[in-house]
Amino acid sequence: MNGRREHWNQVYSTKAETDVSWYQPLPHLALSIINSVARKDTPIIDIGGGTSRLVDELLTAGYSDLTVLDVSEAALARSKERLGVLADRVDWIASDITRWEPPRRWGVWHDRAVFHFLTDPIDQSAYLAALEKGTAKGASVVISTFALDGPQKCSGLPVQRYSAETLAERLGSGFELKAQHPERHVTPSGASQEFVYAVFERV
Repeated sequence: MNGRREHWNQVYSTKAETDVSWYQPLPHLALSIINSVARKDTPIIDIGGGTSRLVDELLTAGYSDLTVLDVSEAALARSKERLGVLADRVDWIASDITRWEPPRRWGVWHDRAVFHFLTDPIDQSAYLAALEKGTAKGASVVISTFALDGPQKCSGLPVQRYSAETLAERLGSGFELKAQHPERHVTPSGASQEFVYAVFERV
């Protein structure tokens, strides 16, 4: 856990926001999916939100119950600084998802590229335990990972690549696959990365 925190604090403490490969100026696909499954008062949590602009856009769109979780305190500090007084309208949680006990349940669980870093089955199971505790029947779960033809590493770390179907298999029968969307992410350096967004309903 400490190694994971140290890695990401180092990344966010030494690199500019636009220098990391996962930077998106506007998370169009995530916003579109969330808009299709959530009301403005639906509790939404962004797992591994880091310095993502998703929370900014959700606030602008009028969503009122927002939580951002990330293992890196440095990343969350950057987001809070960027948002200024608007940061007070967000619940910020600095925690490793594999060691976290959700204190409540959310109607939308969004994760862009956290789960695929968990290559150890024990860590995956810990994540899924948090997912089950943090959602209730009917909740929407939006998970984005590198696709089967995506990169094998990110930020120097190995990843587990998925299709929507293999991701559904890993999540298990408690989550029904409702939709899937491919995304070709272009990094700030101009490289293309293939992602898949899988949308599930907790059943």
